[in-house]
Amino acid sequence: MKRTQPAPLSVWRPIYLDDFLLGVPHYPEHVDESYWQRDAERMKEAGFNAVRMGEFAWHIWEPFEGKFDFDLFDRAIEVLGKAGIKTILCTPTATPPRWLTMNYPEVLRVDRNGRRASHGSRQHCDTTSPVLRQHSRRITTAMAEHYKDNPHVIGWQTDNELNTTVSESFSDSAALAFRNYLRHRYQTIDDLNFAWGGHFWATAYDNFDQVVLPFPMAPSFSSPGHVQDYHRFLAWATAAFQRDQVEILRATNPDWFIFHNLGNLQDIDFRAEFGQDLDFIGFDIYPMLYDEFRRTNGHAATQALQLDLCRSYSGNFLVPEQASGLGSQPSFTTMNPEPGEMRRMALSSVARGADGLMFFRWRPAHFGAEIYWMGIIDHDDVPRRRYQEAKQFASDIHKIKDRLLGTSVHMDVGIAGADFDNQEAHKTYPIGLPSPQDDGTLLHAHCYRRGIACGFVHPEDDLSRLKVFYVPHWVMWKPEWTPKLEAFVEAGGTLIVGAMTGTRDINNHIIREQAPGGALAKLCGVKVVEFGRLTAKNGDGLFQRMTPQAGLYDNPNRPPPSSAERIYALDFAGRRLEVEHLYEQIETEPDVEILARWSNRFLQGEPAVTRRKVGKGEVIYVATYLTPDLVEALEEQVLSPRGVSPLLDDLPAGIEVTLRSSEDQKLLFVLNTLETPTMVRGLPSGFDLLSGRAVSREEELEAYGCLIISLD
Repeated sequence: MKRTQPAPLSVWRPIYLDDFLLGVPHYPEHVDESYWQRDAERMKEAGFNAVRMGEFAWHIWEPFEGKFDFDLFDRAIEVLGKAGIKTILCTPTATPPRWLTMNYPEVLRVDRNGRRASHGSRQHCDTTSPVLRQHSRRITTAMAEHYKDNPHVIGWQTDNELNTTVSESFSDSAALAFRNYLRHRYQTIDDLNFAWGGHFWATAYDNFDQVVLPFPMAPSFSSPGHVQDYHRFLAWATAAFQRDQVEILRATNPDWFIFHNLGNLQDIDFRAEFGQDLDFIGFDIYPMLYDEFRRTNGHAATQALQLDLCRSYSGNFLVPEQASGLGSQPSFTTMNPEPGEMRRMALSSVARGADGLMFFRWRPAHFGAEIYWMGIIDHDDVPRRRYQEAKQFASDIHKIKDRLLGTSVHMDVGIAGADFDNQEAHKTYPIGLPSPQDDGTLLHAHCYRRGIACGFVHPEDDLSRLKVFYVPHWVMWKPEWTPKLEAFVEAGGTLIVGAMTGTRDINNHIIREQAPGGALAKLCGVKVVEFGRLTAKNGDGLFQRMTPQAGLYDNPNRPPPSSAERIYALDFAGRRLEVEHLYEQIETEPDVEILARWSNRFLQGEPAVTRRKVGKGEVIYVATYLTPDLVEALEEQVLSPRGVSPLLDDLPAGIEVTLRSSEDQKLLFVLNTLETPTMVRGLPSGFDLLSGRAVSREEELEAYGCLIISLD
């Protein structure tokens, strides 16, 4: 695969390789060498072209300090290479070996209770440690130099799922690095004291050497500015740790592509150095990992949400780990994909932006903490239905890749996302409210069910391709974003702004004017007079699970609201809608139209949803948080009149539809996420690339069946 120079990060950006990366993570160190040749032959037969390896093998690459041994992987890479399978190597820094943690115990991570981590797992070391960074550079340099001329090694993954197990550290090295970070950020201690509100609770410092880490509940709450900067620091430190490796790899062989595979997205700022340093980003996709959203909306909706969030950070991506079977560690177990479902999940990843995909894993381990994490080959080395599905998926990709590569995912509706500061600002002081992502998820889930092309987009991205852009409550608003929104609306776009947007500044201070602040208030034509908390419907659900900091009033064990609790409602186009979480009392400018009014209690008759015409477009302000009913009303009254419609009319339940396009290609993915056959009507004329036939207006999709329709 040839690497080309990527464009700047953008939600619309394909990854820049000349072939679709297709294969598996592979662990030749887990089996006897007698398996290797048969593995390579089976991979070739399946249609794979790449493997990923080496991420947990530092103890093999360097069994003693300064003693490197590449023999095992040299031989494994050669066997694969002769079968036409290229290798992506990984820097093995997620699992430093025992000799390192024993000789240099200061590299071990320290948790929020002051306990030092023990050897015996992974991500047990502190990426802020200068000693760990020194050894990380050393092993990366040795591996890069050894493989710089190996024709079978085509690229690199840095580390493995950085910050997935844990992102925080309260070690001495973290404290020292945090102080140095703050010196560079603020220059003077007076500026830091202002940013953190040092006059509150006498938390001011005399110099940077006095600054402490924000230990949770120590014994009460730290300043939101203090906590925000700690997480900014963790994101910066993670990027710096990765950059050490990237610089070495780039200098050794500039033809290698470099990416990272993300699991959880904790304390990583993709739009800053972390993402800019990479050719593209990889995201590990496990739709059946248990969570409340999956339980409520299903595996397919969970996967669609995860994929669309991933794409918002950098554009198209690689899936270095795609679920292939039951996944398990001692504390949890996922469900097992049914026959046909593994292939469907993989095609969903492609439909939503994957330009490469690797099924996790080639075979399951017989030992260790993932003995029941199944792979393509079973424990007894027999290929069964998962292997056949992987082979079928590879055949699918070979049929479509020439048309697929270079396309990006079409979106009519964009939801503001991928902003590190706003994610963290909410966590520092949530007051029991849904996060911006939680709120936006309601709109995304509605669009998913309806078949409306929707995704997450940052305000700095190209908004001109959208018809509607929704900003959930981004409390931290940068003035430079507003002109981009103005241009979007002037050109004919519809902007929807949610409650609480633009209420804090970059230091996490409340703004000293009526919200929303500055030019955003003028654009919306509203100002907030008052706001207050409301009861969440049923008193539990997604938001409590996803905002553990919310505290007393968002307890998952809280009973449903009683009649004595305050229920607020609004009248929207003749419909009475109960609202949740928050109300805002707003005043409007003379040119603002009232779309919905509060219908009860002291707000009765006052504006709740407004519209202001700007140029060819409009700005909608919503003075509360989304609910499913409110989203439905917004589609009827706002989205549909602006030309937003489903990709397929009358979409049956369980059918997922997505469009990938470029200047000369349009590929419509129609996927059955159900275990039963489903009739799909109103299909456009076109050619199904998988079956090689023209598509009828009506098609019955088999259980987990798939169509990829070329519309050109």
